[in-house]
Amino acid sequence: MRETVTLTGVVLFAQPVGEYDRRLVILSRERGKITAFARGARRPKSPLLLTGSPFVFATFQLFEGRDAYTLISAEAADYMTELAQRMPGVFYGYYFLELADYYGREGLEAAGAVNLLYAALRALIREQMPPELIRRVYEIRMLVENGDYAPPSGRDNLPEAASYALRYVASSPVTRLFAFSLTEEAMKAFAAEADKAVSRAVDKSFKSLAVIADLV
Repeated sequence: MRETVTLTGVVLFAQPVGEYDRRLVILSRERGKITAFARGARRPKSPLLLTGSPFVFATFQLFEGRDAYTLISAEAADYMTELAQRMPGVFYGYYFLELADYYGREGLEAAGAVNLLYAALRALIREQMPPELIRRVYEIRMLVENGDYAPPSGRDNLPEAASYALRYVASSPVTRLFAFSLTEEAMKAFAAEADKAVSRAVDKSFKSLAVIADLV
């Protein structure tokens, strides 16, 4: 009999397969990005109906196969249902999932990325920071987590507030990242630095950013 594995993480992507199944991409703390098939998850009474959707944070029970996993059950910790009501916040959320998917690797633990993603999505729901600032904080920290960015030393041409914010985002606990504000001048510099950093590190365009550009 095949043994089961227990993984905790978030559903990044869900795609219909056949008449009733779903193919999921899950970012897990323990094993990084994995592919899992949820058999019968699209049936109206399936226990996997709600847990097999993007944004869901859960503990997943799976069979491990040669090329993919089979989802047996899932116990949701947070469905992020409020996010669907946030405009344009929900599209920022989809971008966060896309960037996490870009950096996710199979077999590499991703606790830091999962924690960051959760904190960023909850920040979008709380609406205590502008979604554009949440985006930039998320981008900078994701790049830092993956070794693709180091904040300026302070001897740069950035406004002092923007330079300090970059260093703060790079080094602070994830639970404290989404609780500050910037002046308009500092925000422009912060966003410009994030744009440069992302363009250097990421060789992909994201559909969700095109939607956001049309909305804001």
